[in-house]
Amino acid sequence: MINLQQDADGFIRMNRHFPDSAHISITFSDGSQEVFSGHQLNETYDEALAVYRAQNHLDAKGYSRAPKKSVHPANKIEFVQVHPGMAQ
Repeated sequence: MINLQQDADGFIRMNRHFPDSAHISITFSDGSQEVFSGHQLNETYDEALAVYRAQNHLDAKGYSRAPKKSVHPANKIEFVQVHPGMAQ
C-alpha cells in the first residue's frame, strides 16, 4: 500500500501513474483517510494533466509548438530534501 499526505493547499505529490491494481491511502489535511485504487488516481492525474496542458497551450504530448526562446532554464528540480532541525 502506498501512503500519501495531502498538503495544506489540497494537493498530493503525484508525478507519474501508479499501477492500476495498487492501493493508495491518502491522509487528508483534516485528518481523515481514504483508500483509492491506482486506476482511480491515474484517471484524476490524467484529467489534471489535460487541464494543465490546455491552460499552458501545450499539445497532447506536452510540447509547446511556440517558437523556442533563446533563454530557457534546463535544470529544474521537483524535490528538496528536508529534515527536522534544519531551521536551527
